[in-house]
Amino acid sequence: MEDNNSPWPGAAAPASAQRLSAIRGEIDRVDQELLELFNRRAALSLEVGRIKAHASDIIFKPLREREVLDGLAARNPGPLPEEHLRAIWREIFSSSRALQRPQNVAYLGPEGTFSYFAGVEYLGHAARFHPCADIAQVFEEVSAGRCELGVVPLENSLQGTVGVSFDLFLKHEVFIQAELFSRISHCLLSDAPSLAAVRTVYSHPQPLAQCGGWLRAHLPNAGLAPVESTAAAANRAAGQKDAAAIGHGKLADMLGLGVLARRIEDEPGNWTRFVIIGPTPARTPQGGVVPRPTPGGHSGADKTSLLFTLPDKSGALATVLDLLARHGINMRKLESRPLRGQCWKYVFFADVESDLENPRHTGLLEQLREACTSFRILGSYPTGPQLDRMSVGEEESRQEQGI
Repeated sequence: MEDNNSPWPGAAAPASAQRLSAIRGEIDRVDQELLELFNRRAALSLEVGRIKAHASDIIFKPLREREVLDGLAARNPGPLPEEHLRAIWREIFSSSRALQRPQNVAYLGPEGTFSYFAGVEYLGHAARFHPCADIAQVFEEVSAGRCELGVVPLENSLQGTVGVSFDLFLKHEVFIQAELFSRISHCLLSDAPSLAAVRTVYSHPQPLAQCGGWLRAHLPNAGLAPVESTAAAANRAAGQKDAAAIGHGKLADMLGLGVLARRIEDEPGNWTRFVIIGPTPARTPQGGVVPRPTPGGHSGADKTSLLFTLPDKSGALATVLDLLARHGINMRKLESRPLRGQCWKYVFFADVESDLENPRHTGLLEQLREACTSFRILGSYPTGPQLDRMSVGEEESRQEQGI
């Protein structure tokens, strides 16, 4: 109810105004307390950095971060939503890692690609993101030690496996640290005044294909111009009054482009699985000692990726599958790829729902190695979160396969 004695329409009643002022004062006091606590935490992170100054292991500890996030979520009484809590702490982790040691992260560039936004979403804004010309360079930067981590697209829910990523695991001794699942939603970005003015649409071939139905329905006469990335497409379209680009909605803010249409993908259930790669296994600290699981037997990892080759004989693959089945381990993915340099030879990639690096699986690993001609664990890590938060002013989400 409005106060009839108020000097302007719609003004809050005096009692409400006093209450609002009191609440704002309380918020200011809470913010001051948070500031002091954040700085206490930052000081502890700096001390950790000094202690580990000469250590060669990775600062990023996804298993520890998962443990902290799950613990906070379990103790959270509300009303802060769990999704907000996890987003806040991801940035806190990002700041803490940067205070310990600057963290360079390779990704498929340039800045503004879906890989870039996936990395920022998961690793936070405090990381230093290093753009690469292609996925091969991401692996090379991590393998050579020039970057501590890399963001790599592994598979898409519609297009399937990113074959080049799997092939590069054969070439480079790198390990999966973590995974994340990002939902893809595309926008049409342009300086054109309307759809009718658009004569050319730029994008990576995959977004052009993923939006093919929409483009045929709304821009049937526009030419489609494939380019190396969605960010390159947006840069190409910028300044052209008759061109548009398909890409992440945040590119509009970065480049000052307008958004002519949102959510133009033909299939709404479009997700990309990214993995974070590093030069060492996720939980091998300095000295090479793997931490013991918790008393309940849970190590924090609940998924393992494998790479193996088999002898050329009947039942070789069945032996591996039977070993996993007899130990109650569910296989989520199995795919073969041609073994480079050996015609008609294949390497297998598999994801299983278990931490195979847990000491209780030592016997199983020995049996698997005996059954295979080569066997390698690419990583044991937590099942990835589904990053599907809406950006401000948009009803869209994140990434696309490898773009």
